[in-house]
Amino acid sequence: MKFWKSSGFKYLKNLIIGVGAAAVMLGALGKINSYPWGGTAITIGLLVEAGLFLMLGLIPPEKDYYWEKLYPGLDKYNSSLNPLTEGDVGASKSLNGEVVEQRLGGMLDELQSMSKSLGSLKALQEVDFSETSDQIKSMGNFYSRMNEAMSQLSETVEDTKEYRNQITSLNKNLGSLNNVYGNVLGALTGSNQNS
Repeated sequence: MKFWKSSGFKYLKNLIIGVGAAAVMLGALGKINSYPWGGTAITIGLLVEAGLFLMLGLIPPEKDYYWEKLYPGLDKYNSSLNPLTEGDVGASKSLNGEVVEQRLGGMLDELQSMSKSLGSLKALQEVDFSETSDQIKSMGNFYSRMNEAMSQLSETVEDTKEYRNQITSLNKNLGSLNNVYGNVLGALTGSNQNS
């Protein structure tokens, strides 16, 4: 492996770029404030940067990966894609741009749904359940009292029905009494008129 592709060289390159940039900035600050060391610092920093730019110009660029060689037709919008590693499977699957966009849209919707679900789980994680047992006991007490009240209400409804039946019976009896009283009055009035 070549030296400029090693991780050690990449670290050294980034270190030198950072130190050179810092020297240029400190030199510029010193020059702006008219410090006596400002001119020297900016000169050193600019020389380091010039050397770095020369070195970066001489080092070949990083390798580009050409995925269209592995997936022929990848660079075309409507194409049949078969990875070379898949081999000849028979009929190649046609993959046009609209299908890809639809599938990606569906995946995006799923990811958004998952994100909302994870947000809900995060909110649930932040809930304090330390007093939950007390709340459950309170709910149990509430339900038992509610059941008692409902049974008492049921008894009250039965009592109300019986009271209504008694009132109805009383009304019938009063009606009968009124008829008897009316007949007695009528008889008395008739006998008074005859005498």
